[in-house]
Amino acid sequence: MLCLPALASAAPAGVTLRVEGSSATLVPRAAIRTDTRAINKDGQPGHTCTGTSAAGALEQAAGGDWGGSWFDGLGYSVERVRSEVHAFPAPEFFSLWVNNRASSLGICQTELQQGDDVLFFVARCEVGPPPDYACQNPPVLPLGLSAPRVVRPGTPFSVRVVEYAENGTPSPAAGAAVAGGDGVVITDARGNATIALGAGGERALRATKANRAASASEPVCATSGSDGLCGNIVPSGCATSGSDGRCGTRDRTAPRASLRGIREQQRFARGKGPRRLRAHVDPDPSGLREVKLRLTRNDKGRCSYFSGGAEHFRRNRLIRGKRCGAERGYWFAVGDRQDVDYLLPRRLSRGRYVLDVTAIDKAGNRDDGRQRGRNRIVFYVR
Repeated sequence: MLCLPALASAAPAGVTLRVEGSSATLVPRAAIRTDTRAINKDGQPGHTCTGTSAAGALEQAAGGDWGGSWFDGLGYSVERVRSEVHAFPAPEFFSLWVNNRASSLGICQTELQQGDDVLFFVARCEVGPPPDYACQNPPVLPLGLSAPRVVRPGTPFSVRVVEYAENGTPSPAAGAAVAGGDGVVITDARGNATIALGAGGERALRATKANRAASASEPVCATSGSDGLCGNIVPSGCATSGSDGRCGTRDRTAPRASLRGIREQQRFARGKGPRRLRAHVDPDPSGLREVKLRLTRNDKGRCSYFSGGAEHFRRNRLIRGKRCGAERGYWFAVGDRQDVDYLLPRRLSRGRYVLDVTAIDKAGNRDDGRQRGRNRIVFYVR
């Protein structure tokens, strides 16, 4: 499987960015909108990044107070943010993560989209011997803290702390310290802890742990419901349907995904079957959590589906009285980018195909309604 990254600059988007230093937050979580201006940190011709990249977002959030060396094919490395410096050959360095996943690209190559959560933190790699030069120390991983947005004063409530692996998989963070409430509490083996806010009003909770990047400060507001605290006022002039996540409303609207490159009822000649599966997801206020594809085939009554894990078609056993159907296929994930370009191992052979795309946003809404010509395409290969 190959997901081809987009090399062109993305459109401006609303994102968040945070920078955690060795012992303190260097740039608190900031909501910004990327733009199209070019970023050049050393004044050298050609040493530019797009304003819609992670470098452009860092430039905005840090007010330009960062620097690093330029490497051909990679772009800038981040060696300084504000007053904290980590540069080669020191084992510490600023690591880039997007949506709780380690980025495999440099900051100039990482183009951002609506809802992306960008994190820079100080990681460490004590390089081992050749030939692989693998890091000899345990990796530094980021923490994530979840807590209710509104609570009652004096009433205990639960918080949870996880740590993210490089592939984005969360696991409970036992022994993490959560501060910001009435005292510091320590999470149990499942990453849970109980905390209380004695007085009403807004507080900020934050989780820390040795050899881990601290979580963002999560706001929690305590109110009795009749004390005038924690009000949610929709800004005047803000356009919202009331359930789309805009203007402070709760997002209950599914993201909109569309297939590209193959037309509804399109017919391909023998040997000319498509190999690229493309899709686009419209910007979503909550940001994208995941995009999935499903591809099924009917070749003269022989039913099969494409397995993303095995990267080939697998036969479906026919059930008596049942016909081939797309619902008998299986979804496979293709990332969290708005633009998907998935390369199949080979061109599709003879058959009738049904290609579906679905998108899930970070609020849990899923584009499940099937619409022919948009998120479902039926096509044929002779």
